[in-house]
Amino acid sequence: MEDLAACVSLFFASFAAATLLPAQSEAVLAGLIALGKQPVGLLILVASLGNVLGSVANWLLGRGIERFEGRRWFPVPPAALARAKVQYARWGYWSLLLSWAPLIGDPLTVVAGVMHEPFWRFLALVTLAKAGRYLLLAAAVAHWV
Repeated sequence: MEDLAACVSLFFASFAAATLLPAQSEAVLAGLIALGKQPVGLLILVASLGNVLGSVANWLLGRGIERFEGRRWFPVPPAALARAKVQYARWGYWSLLLSWAPLIGDPLTVVAGVMHEPFWRFLALVTLAKAGRYLLLAAAVAHWV
């Protein structure tokens, strides 16, 4: 039961960390690896799955967000949205390899949805970036523990 609770907590922390909500999944993953009670591969898989699904939620949000542009409560000024589109168009889909990065990664996945990035390419690049980050983190933690 303890393994299930750890995995569920890690999944939700990873999911939230990939959305625009302020959350931290690396600390949860590192702590669970340091405890050594669950297989590291399982923890990496759960964290990656949660984080990628959170990014998919951002992509879906981006796909439908423009219909609300111009409303008083819309959170993004038109100039900022236009700049984001220009930057994404400039750097292209390869910029999704930075979806793991703090501050820019989450908005980048929303902009990919706004720009109608094909889902298969979005999913492949984001999975590569996010799983790669967790693999590197797990290796670093395992080295220091």
